[in-house]
Amino acid sequence: MDEFKVLIADDSPVYRKLLEQQMFALGSCSILVARSGQEAIEIFEKQRPSLVITDWVMPDLTGIELCQKIRAAECDYTYIIILTSNTEKKDVVKGLSAGADNYLTKPFDQDELLARIRVGMRLVDLQHQIEAKNHLLEELALTDSLTGLPNRRAVVAWSDRQLEAAARHGFTFWVVLMDLDHFKNVNDTYGHEAGDAVLKKFGKILKANTRASEISGRIGGEEFLQVITFSEEEGIRTVSERIRKQFAEETFHFGGNAFTVTASFGAAGFSGNKAPEFSVLVGLADAALYRAKHLGRNRIEIDALQECAAR
Repeated sequence: MDEFKVLIADDSPVYRKLLEQQMFALGSCSILVARSGQEAIEIFEKQRPSLVITDWVMPDLTGIELCQKIRAAECDYTYIIILTSNTEKKDVVKGLSAGADNYLTKPFDQDELLARIRVGMRLVDLQHQIEAKNHLLEELALTDSLTGLPNRRAVVAWSDRQLEAAARHGFTFWVVLMDLDHFKNVNDTYGHEAGDAVLKKFGKILKANTRASEISGRIGGEEFLQVITFSEEEGIRTVSERIRKQFAEETFHFGGNAFTVTASFGAAGFSGNKAPEFSVLVGLADAALYRAKHLGRNRIEIDALQECAAR
């Protein structure tokens, strides 16, 4: 976890000093100090503290306005404690409604302050853990567990966005489907462990031949897909041939046996200012892949570039 930052916002030098001393007692915190609401906003935007302790009454922005601005910002969760000398219930409700998580009346009890700060720190830490787990779950939902490549869902989502960009900015967009030849024989003859090793190797070769601005993934079984942009047909043939050749030259060893596996490729592309559906390009690439299989496998077939202009 990153360094825990705490922002103290109070126009009173006395209370700023008291709050700083209490934070020093907790240790392992980076303390930021603001003398006004506006200064607090400026520090917050630059430093993004995890916890804010703010006075209600300040000469420029009130603690309520500060809470509202923090909550309006698109950032990680920040725990806010508001300090007030007003104990009226309606004012406390107003502070909580503005986005404060907790409040404390002045003059405050030091032990109570520390207890509430610790609650805030625990909740922020819990929030970070939840966000990290959600991020992991999202990655797992978009990743093929065997090869580590993006899965069908991730490839389709990425491609739908890029197709729109290709039409808007006028660059070519190619879909290349790849299927491992006679893969069922690998599993039947050498076992599924051997089959997994073959899939992993092909995924590794594919990833090494995919630029950072493009995407490749495993979309099911022994079928893979690569999206290539800003390329002409010759460039597609060059990339696919390199992948085909590298994979065909790999020798696998299982159960005292050595064997090789090949792959077939089918490609289809689009250029113009009216993008077809991604599924249409995949269908055209699939038809080209079928031709590659029919013509003897371990080869590349490319469909003519689709020129799609808006009418």
